[in-house]
Amino acid sequence: MRFRHYSALAVLFVSVLIMLAGCGSNQPTAESRFQAYIKAWQNKNFTAMYGFLSKSSQKTISKSAFVTRYQRIYNGISAGTMTATVQKVDQQKKNAIPFKATISTIAGPVRFSQSVQMAQETRNNQQNWYVDWQPSLILPGLKTGDTVNVETVPSKRGEILDRNGQPLAIDGTAASVGVVPSQLGTGSGRAQTISKLSQILGVPAQQISDAMAASWVKADSFVPVRTVDAGNVSLIRQATSLPGVVRTSVQSRVYPDGQASGHLTGYVGPITADQLKKNPNAGYSDTSVIGLTGLEQLFENQLRQHDGATIALLNKSGKQTGVIAKTAPKNGQNIQLTIDRNVQDALYQEMKNSAGSAAAINPKTGDILGLVSTPSYDPNSFAFGISAGDYTKLSHDPMKPLENRFSAASAPGSVFKPVTAAMALDHKAINPAQSVAISGLKWQNDKSWGNFYVTRLDSSPSVNLEQALYLSDNIYFAQTALKIGGPTFAADAKKFGFGETLPIPYPMQSSTLSNSGNLNDPLLLANSGYGQGQVSVNPLHLSLIYSAFVNNGSIIKPRLIKTDVPPEMWKKNVMLPATAQLLNQDLIQVVNNPAGTAHDAQINGLTLAGKTGTPEFKMKQGQAGRENGWFVAYNTDNPRLLVTMVVENTQNQGGSHAVTPKVRNVFQRLLKP
Repeated sequence: MRFRHYSALAVLFVSVLIMLAGCGSNQPTAESRFQAYIKAWQNKNFTAMYGFLSKSSQKTISKSAFVTRYQRIYNGISAGTMTATVQKVDQQKKNAIPFKATISTIAGPVRFSQSVQMAQETRNNQQNWYVDWQPSLILPGLKTGDTVNVETVPSKRGEILDRNGQPLAIDGTAASVGVVPSQLGTGSGRAQTISKLSQILGVPAQQISDAMAASWVKADSFVPVRTVDAGNVSLIRQATSLPGVVRTSVQSRVYPDGQASGHLTGYVGPITADQLKKNPNAGYSDTSVIGLTGLEQLFENQLRQHDGATIALLNKSGKQTGVIAKTAPKNGQNIQLTIDRNVQDALYQEMKNSAGSAAAINPKTGDILGLVSTPSYDPNSFAFGISAGDYTKLSHDPMKPLENRFSAASAPGSVFKPVTAAMALDHKAINPAQSVAISGLKWQNDKSWGNFYVTRLDSSPSVNLEQALYLSDNIYFAQTALKIGGPTFAADAKKFGFGETLPIPYPMQSSTLSNSGNLNDPLLLANSGYGQGQVSVNPLHLSLIYSAFVNNGSIIKPRLIKTDVPPEMWKKNVMLPATAQLLNQDLIQVVNNPAGTAHDAQINGLTLAGKTGTPEFKMKQGQAGRENGWFVAYNTDNPRLLVTMVVENTQNQGGSHAVTPKVRNVFQRLLKP
């Protein structure tokens, strides 16, 4: 019995030892505690970091002072991502944890290696490891009482230039209009001045009063109210005629072409907190500007500048004791476009009072010469800081000036007919010289179409291809589409780039033939033959398609960035050379023939070829509805300008006849000898 008694005690003793050993293995080590500290450090959670400090360290600085000081330092250096890795620990010095850290800053990465001393302490009856804190753990070389000084060297954002070096977006000077409180007068006179300034600048009077009430404002301070275009002399003179209202010059992004290129260039604006969060290591600070729309946004990485910066340590006497990081300023890259500002302005002048879009190219090189959307907006207003009232006006304007129309796609109407003709000629579905008998002004393939008829405006009893083009006969092309057949029509459309993204660095809506991509329904096929049905075309894409008529049947590859690389074709041999040459001659008749739908675009001494279109948007056939006017035209002798223009809501303006004079004026302005 004794033997059994001692055996039981021995077993109990061994079990206790095992339990104690197990408890000991779950205790945090110095290394694991420092790893937890690193996580708080990476999150810049200074409150949590303070909780890891040893008692002796906490005696040297209060929690609020610790959090405030190091938050301010990290904000000042624009500290981004921080990584820290623990190095191999010397088993003889387990309380000394070596580590390497890297912090991204406004002046580049700060890299340092140190060893942190860990102290074992008991708190709340629990033993754990804590950090023996030194300021150098937050930045290398930092000591108690030191300050961190950040000096920046400004750089310049890249410019956006046209093909001839004319500026479209540059760093320039704007006018800051503001007030000097002591010079505003008192009482009712002061209130009257603020009220008048509010009306002139479009800024609420309360906003002006709030600006003057800021803590930094003194009686003789200049308090900025609104930044405006330095060229708006009338507004500036009107504002500064008021007592106490003055102007000063400020650096700003400037858009010399204004509304004419608004949708193309886009604009920059102050970076938001959300954007800063999404780009933690990109070198942005809370004072950075960033491209928000258009080319400014698309080419942000190339255009953006990188300011130089130096992060230095200063001792209590203000003497520099070390440089933590330093980087030189780097200007952004200039972007030179194929855009010709003269073409851009000519297009805009013709369209500025209409809703629509225009695209211009050189059909032999593929250079995009102009991209205009109207109505437009002035990107300077956004870059300077648009007022809430002005933005509300723009966003609620029924003409939708903020909508980019040249990047969209819509029904082309009869400007699509040459595409149908090219398909039919290549597949020998039609004989271009053969006259096709057409009776009356409406036609349907069979009774299965119910009450739907294809209609036309001209009543010629028979037409051949040339006549069908210059008269724009819908029935001829509906019948032609049926002769081609749905599968062939759909397959050929892909050769022209339908359903594809245009190969340029600007997002354009893809052109589509139908919602499903096929044309199995005869009625849909017939309607597609003259550019209705579900056909949707981007104006730039249509310009490229028409380039095939001067390039022996191949579509030129578009270029938006100026280059010395020779032009190349995007889509080769979409039609036979003979087809392209024939259609080129037929499209000249659309303008030159007195019966041609674009005869009012004829210019003496300058031969144009082209095609009009008037797509209809109606709920029911026979009812009145909305129409758009299209016109595509190019000069045939040494072709160097091809323009596609779309004007919306032309139902009361003669359809495409609202567009043809505008395009004619563009050619007269740019090419007429």
